[in-house]
Amino acid sequence: MKTKAVRLYGSMDLRLEEFDLPELGEKEVMIRVLSDSLCASTYKAVKQGTAHKRVPPTVAEKPIIVGHEMSGEIVAVGSAVSHKWSVGQKIVIQPALKLDSGYDPGYSYQYIGGASTYSIVPEIVLERNCMIPFEGDAFFKGSVVEALACVYRGYLGFYHTDYTNYVRTDGAKKGGRIAILGGAGPMGIGAVEIACGYAGVSQVVVTDLNQDRLDYAAAKSTVEQARARGVELTYLNTSGLEDPTKTLIELSEGGFDDVFVMVPVPALFTMAEKICREDGCVNFFAGPPIHDMQGSLNLYRVHYDGIHVVGTAGSIPQDMVDVIKLIEKDRINAGAVVSHILGLNAYIDTLLAMEKPNGAKKVCYPGLDLPLIAVDDLEELGKDNALYAELAKIVKRNGGLWCTEAEEYLLENAPKI
Repeated sequence: MKTKAVRLYGSMDLRLEEFDLPELGEKEVMIRVLSDSLCASTYKAVKQGTAHKRVPPTVAEKPIIVGHEMSGEIVAVGSAVSHKWSVGQKIVIQPALKLDSGYDPGYSYQYIGGASTYSIVPEIVLERNCMIPFEGDAFFKGSVVEALACVYRGYLGFYHTDYTNYVRTDGAKKGGRIAILGGAGPMGIGAVEIACGYAGVSQVVVTDLNQDRLDYAAAKSTVEQARARGVELTYLNTSGLEDPTKTLIELSEGGFDDVFVMVPVPALFTMAEKICREDGCVNFFAGPPIHDMQGSLNLYRVHYDGIHVVGTAGSIPQDMVDVIKLIEKDRINAGAVVSHILGLNAYIDTLLAMEKPNGAKKVCYPGLDLPLIAVDDLEELGKDNALYAELAKIVKRNGGLWCTEAEEYLLENAPKI
């Protein structure tokens, strides 16, 4: 079986190539990759090359397939695992294998990655229960599960303590208030969706310095939708505020119970502690680009006000299972985090452009020959293209969001690679 894939040979050395996959092992599964969501973590691995902990030192001789937010369907099953998996079954891959080596699909393996038309799921992925059945009605929903699961794990990472008996309760405070600092990006939008559809909070405040990003986020996860779920949602541009900390404390009527820090900026971490009420919890969710990033917080408050600080990264298979259920039950609208679609030929340029982030999640359909297209641009592009015109109509009927009907039409009618 031949596959076409984007492979990493070293720092910033990506190549789109066609090659033969090896013969399927008895404890392996072959999948057709239907969608893969691009992630900034992949860009970091590409930029660092073998300096990245997940990229093997042998990539120059044994290049790896990139892309770790993949969804697809099984096309062949090894004899030893045929009792559990079947051809035609839809799946998603959990890329965090939790190995001592740090090696994971989409970062470390020659024959599995989301930026491919076909991949072989190795035995270790199956052993770790990191290939997960998916019964959702669209493959893009499966591709964004991994990113949403990371945010979901962030919510589980919050905790609070009853200081009368020192009983600890895990998770964001029910009925509480949460701030998502630097939250107008894709993970922030995901955090809003999970806050309103799962976490049971009463107030969400999303901050950012860029009004265009805030407007985009507000159009995807709307104030009205949040209100219908009993959540007071506010998008706040802090760039022009004389005292953002004071404003946030006033908005929350004394402080937030939980705070996400979505951008690796020490000043935001300091602000997060200041806007916490007693027993507040800060999740430094953002991944710092350097190994020695220093930040400060008021240690008096840590002791006397019980401020907690945590940091979560990645997820576990059960998180993905839980998020899949939330998507299947329409508790989370996966389309809210999708800003662009593309085909495999546009993958390399799109990934390298992530040095300067824009939009939200970009979903690649590896089997299609498609340039990078913003979902919001479909109507304009449709003036000269019948495919885009029909997609624009479908998206408009779905509140401006990428959706199952749009994906089905795209897969049926778009030019194939």
